[in-house]
Amino acid sequence: MPIAALLASASLTSGAAYAAPTTPVGGEALGSRGLVAPPGVKKPPKTKATSYVVADVTTGEVLAAKDAHGRYLPASTLKTLTAVTLIPKLDKDRTIRPSQNACNQEGSAVGLSVKAKYKIDDLFNGLMMSSGNDAAMALAEINGGLDKTMRDMNAEAKRLQAYDTVAKTPSGLDKPGQSSSAYDLALIARAGLANPEFRRYISTKTADFPAPKGKHYEISNHNKLLWRYEGMIGVKNGWTSKALGSFVGAATRGGHTIVVSIMRHEGGFWDEVAQLLDWGFEVRGRTTAIGKLVDPLPVARPAPQPAGSAPVTKVTPAVQPPLLGTAASKQTDSSRTVGMAVIGGGLLFGLVWLGFGIRRRRRGSRS
Repeated sequence: MPIAALLASASLTSGAAYAAPTTPVGGEALGSRGLVAPPGVKKPPKTKATSYVVADVTTGEVLAAKDAHGRYLPASTLKTLTAVTLIPKLDKDRTIRPSQNACNQEGSAVGLSVKAKYKIDDLFNGLMMSSGNDAAMALAEINGGLDKTMRDMNAEAKRLQAYDTVAKTPSGLDKPGQSSSAYDLALIARAGLANPEFRRYISTKTADFPAPKGKHYEISNHNKLLWRYEGMIGVKNGWTSKALGSFVGAATRGGHTIVVSIMRHEGGFWDEVAQLLDWGFEVRGRTTAIGKLVDPLPVARPAPQPAGSAPVTKVTPAVQPPLLGTAASKQTDSSRTVGMAVIGGGLLFGLVWLGFGIRRRRRGSRS
């Protein structure tokens, strides 16, 4: 399936606009819907996933792929984009009380209550460990609301060059028009792995989570490979009846990190993902890459002014009485003297005329 080459460019909150390319991101070979494997090494193990990518996070080399840019429903793997977008924006030590709307989100939940207070740090744990749709909505509301968060997430996807990704919800719950690809999930995960806070959330196995009345309960990470696979860092799994199974995960061995992303898997995928990770560690550095995980685009900055030019400053003029800001400001000392004499003479004449009128009215009232 072709990538989102026909998507319109997206305007970012910083003012930058990034246009989608007309060729497959990461290399021409990644535009294929079939299996693309490197020469000179054994083929990657089989998987029931409709789409997948195996890549070296350290070098960015894509080692194998199948329908890398196929656009599918991401389910909760979209929460990786939510985290990548919001972690830099929100103060993890800030304490909030969630709305009833956030607490009532359908699907998987970490168990938010309007009667409890949470640090944003807790919410990110709930998002990435327990796949809490309630935590996703609470974070979106803290960020300024659902609409703003969707704009921010889609802008971040374009900055990362994840052009197959269209976010409609912060949780990944199915919604018409929402999509991602195995390539994009690997790309987004790679960006997240560069953030220490993101790595901490995805690699935490268990944590205490706040409850009403100052109590706590334990939550655990849904990523089963954290307990099964040597060197597993984590990332995110997802499932809905329409999306089927999806997963993106990364592990580190010998100073190198391999990421595997899969989409539309009909059954249990944990063993297949482990085998793909093993294969990636085995062949990396021994063959030619079939593509590349591209780097994020730079954020556009305002163009510098030419040297020697005066900065443009918008000045709001002060409100002044009529004439005093124009003609009066141009008066000389002599003109001011003449003006004062004229004004004084006029006032004297007015007083004389007023007194004359009062005397006439008094005479008339007596007749």
